[in-house]
Amino acid sequence: MSQAPEVFLALFRLLFGLRGRLSGRWSLAGEFIVFRVKIDEIDDLSPRKGNPRGMLLTGHFPEMHETGHASGSWWRTPLLHWVARLQRREDQVFLILALVIGALTGLAVVAFILLTERMGMRLYPVGGARWRRLLFPVAGSLGIGYLLFRYFPYARGSGVPQTKAALFAREGRITLRTVLGKFFCTSATLASGIPLGREGPSVQVGAGIASVLGRLLGMRTEQVKRLIPVGAAAAIAAAFNTPLAAVLFSLEEIVGDLHAPVMGAVVLASATAWMVLRVSLGNHPLFKVPQYQLVHPAEFAVYAVLGIAGGLVSVAFTKLLLGMRQRFLRFPVKTLWFQPLAGGLLVGLSGWFVPQVLGVGYGYVGDALNGNMAFKMMLLLVVLKLFAVTTSYASGNAGGIFGPSLFIGAMLGGSVGTIAHRWFPDHTATAGAYALVGMGAVFAGIVRAPMTSVLMIFEMTQDYAVIVPLMIANLVSLFIASRLQHEPIYEALAVQDGIHLPTAKTRQRHGQRQVSRVMQAASQLLPAEITIREALERVRASEFRTWLVTDRRGVIGVINLPTLEREATKGAANLLGELVGNGAFPHVHSDQGLELALERMGANEIDVLPVVSRADVHKLEGILSLRAVLDSYGLSPRDRG
Repeated sequence: MSQAPEVFLALFRLLFGLRGRLSGRWSLAGEFIVFRVKIDEIDDLSPRKGNPRGMLLTGHFPEMHETGHASGSWWRTPLLHWVARLQRREDQVFLILALVIGALTGLAVVAFILLTERMGMRLYPVGGARWRRLLFPVAGSLGIGYLLFRYFPYARGSGVPQTKAALFAREGRITLRTVLGKFFCTSATLASGIPLGREGPSVQVGAGIASVLGRLLGMRTEQVKRLIPVGAAAAIAAAFNTPLAAVLFSLEEIVGDLHAPVMGAVVLASATAWMVLRVSLGNHPLFKVPQYQLVHPAEFAVYAVLGIAGGLVSVAFTKLLLGMRQRFLRFPVKTLWFQPLAGGLLVGLSGWFVPQVLGVGYGYVGDALNGNMAFKMMLLLVVLKLFAVTTSYASGNAGGIFGPSLFIGAMLGGSVGTIAHRWFPDHTATAGAYALVGMGAVFAGIVRAPMTSVLMIFEMTQDYAVIVPLMIANLVSLFIASRLQHEPIYEALAVQDGIHLPTAKTRQRHGQRQVSRVMQAASQLLPAEITIREALERVRASEFRTWLVTDRRGVIGVINLPTLEREATKGAANLLGELVGNGAFPHVHSDQGLELALERMGANEIDVLPVVSRADVHKLEGILSLRAVLDSYGLSPRDRG
């Protein structure tokens, strides 16, 4: 039994609002850390029987062994005697926690910035040897690829889809291992020259800090989920130096509801992280740009053309990234650790000839915004960055797409602006103004957050003159991108990972008939290893006409009797798994409505649907039968009789 640290006693006093002198000791008992707190000179507790002057708290480590080391999970704290009092103060604790999350996330993002920029300058300095520009991206992608495969599987990719999955599909859970892995792996990846962004990973790190702290304090699942957008907003505020845009992004993209009740905490965390950034790195906008002004009303037409170009480039970026990633996912799992090498090799070869391809390249964005970059170089960087970023992300490197979308947009806008200014020098502004608007147009087309884009560009540049041109270009870009690529990139990436995020309509459905009220335990299952002939015999001998097909992953498809009979004539000896499991299959989630289930049953001519997890489309939670749905509406045959 050792003396309890003062920081724990201070936190204990804060949570319960106790006055008087506290003392305590802690000990390790198997899988539990036990705190014994003695309350002396108490003011608001009487020493009557049943109300002792002491408390016992236990912090549980689910994977703590005799060695005393946790194997990756974090501990939850059941409050044994004072849970009622904590619940009465839950709103106060939530706001205090928002301040703490904002401060910690701000410090994490500051460390991100210093690590990636300073390490990058040392590894491949401007004017350095060419072999550095080839070696470090290749070595970095290969080494970090192994770490991601072996130790941090949930730290791959951007971080925004993973954050939304934690909010809507994983009960707000992001482990400490994932937070640390995301921070260090992304820092090393970006420092090695891989041209991905740090903003998306910062979102997952901030949300992870919020999740870890919430679960550490034993908060309810719903409260932990409310902390996710708080951490995300703090991360964007510090990463871009844009506190207002951070609030809007967190509510618009992460939560999907601008009227979310968590807005107060989101604003508080965003402001706190922004202050930490200002104190640490100074009061500097991300980009320093000259003052722009509208030269002639005809310029609005040029900005509309830029919006068209931004929308087309956004669609090309999204389709290329998703298509390449789908191909990488088809490779065997054992190749996962060296797949990132493909991105590192392409970046290294491109950097051998064009050094501007390496890294996020915010310095070169600043050159384009100030009109200090040649037309041919900007046009070349649009193409090279497009392939380098999509290949790096699709192959599994850790990093986001925020920064690259701004880079590509700036180079595209600068190219369009250069052409426009050469053709109409008396009616158009310089190329820098178009580079600025191009950043927002491509960002809006890829991320599908147009209002966040407008506010973010304004805060980053502190220039109000470009707001109207930016809104025009954003609207055109968003319209074209939405028409040519219906599914937003973050939702599409989640689907590729087997995660189905709820739509705004699903999240707003309260009090209506949902699948969760009618679903049943799964019964009619067919293993994928049997032949079509064997499956047909089982189905014919059963009263059911629709069966689920499963393998080691879980459910992989749905098949009905007519389909089996038709396929049996083509090849009865073929395995059932060859008939299904090659793509998407009809299913529902427990929070979806019964009307959607009826639509999918009718469209696929089946009378049973698998109910699967949003976090893993192959994880079977139950089944929904047509008979059960009709019973819930009072339309079953026995009810009519």
